[in-house]
Amino acid sequence: MARVAVGQLTSTASMAHNLAQCRLLIKKASQAGARALFLPEASDYIAGSGEETVRLVKPVHESEFVLGLREEARRERLSIHVGVHEPGLDTQRVKNTVLWIDDRGEIVHRYQKIHLFDVDIKDGPVLKESNSVEPGAEIVPPFDTAVGKVGSTICFDLRFPEIILRLKRLGADIITFPSAFTVPTGKAHWEVLLRARAIETQCYVIAAAQVGRHNEKRVSYGHSMIVDPWGTVIAALGGAGEEPEIATAEIDHGLLRKVRMEMPLRRRTYVLPQHLDVYPEI
Repeated sequence: MARVAVGQLTSTASMAHNLAQCRLLIKKASQAGARALFLPEASDYIAGSGEETVRLVKPVHESEFVLGLREEARRERLSIHVGVHEPGLDTQRVKNTVLWIDDRGEIVHRYQKIHLFDVDIKDGPVLKESNSVEPGAEIVPPFDTAVGKVGSTICFDLRFPEIILRLKRLGADIITFPSAFTVPTGKAHWEVLLRARAIETQCYVIAAAQVGRHNEKRVSYGHSMIVDPWGTVIAALGGAGEEPEIATAEIDHGLLRKVRMEMPLRRRTYVLPQHLDVYPEI
């Protein structure tokens, strides 16, 4: 058993402000006995425009936000999974990434968001993430941590089961969805998708979410949660966003083994190494 914490905050365009919020979450997670803290997408900043998103970006070795988290991870001996921005391959767009900072303060894992949020919601926001963000091109294999083998995705990736099933096949125990869901899409699909992803992969799902009003244009749904491999929500936060908060839960590897043994998901892929059965493996 290993205790984890999922954190929720309201990022703004000020990295100093956002770092202060995250320091509070780190303190709460440490006091709760968590081995790891999972923070939302874009915890370093949420800008008011694509141009500002590009203007604010810094490499991780120069980012006051990332440097601050690395210092806190070392001090508290707490691993931190956090969504940030990094410079893109050109000067017009950035990378939307998630980092794993281990309990020594070292960055040991990085995943770049593959699926970008380009939508026009009726009676809601029109968002085209690809204007300022470049998509990733790789599913990064799960990696070993003190709380289990973690597979990373980000926000809109939640809607694409292919990436999740691939992470499960590569051995994930925990799949993460650091997010900044809009309120309309959050009300409609957030919990049902998270529970479905846990059920179909038989993994723990940890979804740290932005919450509340970031600026005049952006409001996030919140409702961070942890779901067990049976699809039960075992920790959850609300959508008020009044102050940074955490929820905690135990990662029970005995339950992982039990669910997978008692409800085996034998996919109809290959019956022999060279013989396709019904459909190809993802």
